[in-house]
Amino acid sequence: VEMHHESLTEAVPGDNVGFNVKNVSVKELRRGFVCGDSKDTPPKSTEKFTAQVIVLNHPGQICNGYTPVLDCHTAHIACKFLEIKEKYDRRSGKKLEDNPKFIKSGDAAIVELVPSKPMCGETFSFQNFFLFDSSLLFFRAV
Repeated sequence: VEMHHESLTEAVPGDNVGFNVKNVSVKELRRGFVCGDSKDTPPKSTEKFTAQVIVLNHPGQICNGYTPVLDCHTAHIACKFLEIKEKYDRRSGKKLEDNPKFIKSGDAAIVELVPSKPMCGETFSFQNFFLFDSSLLFFRAV
């Protein structure tokens, strides 16, 4: 395992590392491939996931069906808003509305997202990822 061409004995969450696998050529690997321990909680793809989002700066209303691009680790995948489950006050955490028709700039919400292609991600509280539309950042999500 190495990071920035320096050997490491271990890596911690958030480190972007490289490693070699015996009998696997670099030509066989592609961006987005995932590795893990097949005997101890192997990685799995997800068909949908729930996220807490804060709309940072979006010019309009966001409804179910909206499809921004998600950036998480090295993944860069379009994800559709399947359902806006609830809107809440981002300071107090108090629920404001169930199943709102839309969210807009400044709103915080719990949404269900569906990736447009296979995606692997770990269940983790407060894992940051970002959602973009036309290369402009509109969401910070956990």
